[in-house]
Amino acid sequence: MSTMWQGCLANTDYFEMRSSGGHDYGVWVTTPPLYDPAAAQAPVVYVLDGNWTVGMTAPLIVTQLDPMQSIQPYVQVSVGYAGEEAERWERLRNRDLVPPGEPIAKEYIDAVEMGVEAGTTTREQADAYLAELSDSRGDMFLNFLTDDLHPRIERDYGTAPSGHGLFGYSYGGLFSLYAWLTSGTFFESIGAGSPGIVHADSQVFARLQAMGDTLPATKLHVTFNDREILGDLAVYQNLTKNTATFLHRLASRSGSVTSALMHETHVTGLQASFLSYLRTCRAQ
Repeated sequence: MSTMWQGCLANTDYFEMRSSGGHDYGVWVTTPPLYDPAAAQAPVVYVLDGNWTVGMTAPLIVTQLDPMQSIQPYVQVSVGYAGEEAERWERLRNRDLVPPGEPIAKEYIDAVEMGVEAGTTTREQADAYLAELSDSRGDMFLNFLTDDLHPRIERDYGTAPSGHGLFGYSYGGLFSLYAWLTSGTFFESIGAGSPGIVHADSQVFARLQAMGDTLPATKLHVTFNDREILGDLAVYQNLTKNTATFLHRLASRSGSVTSALMHETHVTGLQASFLSYLRTCRAQ
């Protein structure tokens, strides 16, 4: 498996790992061009939804050699699912990327039902997809990243002791906000692309309120897409509306928070959002 992935993605290793909570994950590790940890250690940027995102984000590690806008060196660690579970990544991400206790918005259920009516998903698949949201465990997945996976990456790839980043998109973006509000100083910067704040009573609002006037020291960069705002799908309209509300509630507090509007749809916005995060939070 490792040999195959090195053939598809330059400077990329692949391995599988079981979390302390008993779940299995596939992990792609992409090192910078000419990376020599003995000469200079690089921090880690964790990218979520690896089964979908690794092919669009890992090649962008060459931005570290861009003469027009160089990005600080980083080792990219893309995290997804392995084996037969890789075929069910869209369902399993609901379990791992959504904060515990997150309410399920009616507009989200309606969007899933649209898939059944259109024939793009079966009734069984839709039910299983929604079932994962009823016992979401973003807390366990965050612990896996910081307590299980990171020590292995640090040991095997000689990464820097600080300066780490996290990037997630959609429900991965919701997880990124959850991590920003939860993980202390483990991450130096966090990118949240089109964060899936579909419900107005999202856990991120409750956690933000509980923090009072103090925001995390970690840099946060949030993006969303104009086609989400201007389109006619209620689930994406809610997402952007609630994301804007979240940003507005940060405006009166001191903290390192930036945002940007991408000219994309929810599906096509991933790469643009990741690049925006790199340029804003990790510029050389």
